[in-house]
This record gives sequence, structure tokens and C-alpha cells, in this order.
Amino acid sequence: MDIEAEIWVRGEEHATTQLITSVERQPGAWTEVDVSKVLVGMLRALDRAKNPDAEQDRPVALRGFSWIVNPFENRGVVIAIEMGLGAIVAGPFDIAERDLSTLIERVMAAERPPQPRASNETIH
Repeated sequence: MDIEAEIWVRGEEHATTQLITSVERQPGAWTEVDVSKVLVGMLRALDRAKNPDAEQDRPVALRGFSWIVNPFENRGVVIAIEMGLGAIVAGPFDIAERDLSTLIERVMAAERPPQPRASNETIH
């Protein structure tokens, strides 16, 4: 399944549509790996739109941005990401809003650095 997204770069007047990635499974069967691929594809597409001369495979961190899953015209849901450099919306996808949100939350949680364990020793 080819996934396209609408990309708007802050400071520009018009949005563009780009193919951002391909995923083998249909959205209802997506795993965390598929969702990660979509999110990374979205972030890379937004970066390419803002920085066309940048390296294509720069590292991507799945943190530090706002995202939302929204219903779209009774045709499924979209993923929207907003950052300082612009916004990108991919979809619609035929998957329940709650299911896709849960998958994204799991992917984002897996990217967070581990929290230090509480210790009995306190350093002041």
C-alpha cells in the first residue's frame, strides 16, 4: 500500500502531495513496525520539503512533535503531525481511530529513553 501525504512547510503558501512510504499490510492489520515506518516516512518527507538538499536517510527520532489521529470525511482516519517547520497529514486509513492511536502511542513509548530507576541514595 502506497501512502501519500499532504505537506505544508511553514512560510510557504501551498501544500504539496508526496508519496512518503509503502507498507505491505492494510491499516487494519498494521503492527508497530508498520506505524513506525509511516511516522518516519512522514517526518522525512516534511524534512525533505523544507531541506531538499539534505541527506535522504538522516536519522529520525520519534519524539518532540505533536501528532493526532482524526476522522476524515467518513472515509477512515488521518495522521497529522505538526512541528516548527510545518505540518504533514497522511491518510485516510481504514482503521479505528482508537486502534491507530494506541499503535502510535506504543511506537512513541518505545522511542523514549529509559527512565532512571529510583535509588535509595540521594545526591544533593
